[in-house]
Amino acid sequence: MAPKAMKAMKAVTSISKTGLAEAVATATELKKSDIMKVLTSLAEVVQKEVKKTGKVTLPGMCMIKTRVKPATKAGKREMFGKVCVVKAKPARTVVKAF
Repeated sequence: MAPKAMKAMKAVTSISKTGLAEAVATATELKKSDIMKVLTSLAEVVQKEVKKTGKVTLPGMCMIKTRVKPATKAGKREMFGKVCVVKAKPARTVVKAF
């Protein structure tokens, strides 16, 4: 049997801040402007805490952590059977959500 051709994936867009505010406003019967203020202040608080401690937990949603990726050396690496020249990259901090 010949393998079936894979279908092209559709571009998936996530919900915007206003879309989220409208959904929460209709669910809680509060004003959309109040919800926008809450979302803005939540983003500021989370940003400060991640910078300070490196870890924030939003109960029932997710945990946000920072991780330091080590630096990579320059050289030749074999990728998919071909030898490629790779540039050196500095260490960097990555934010991950679980």
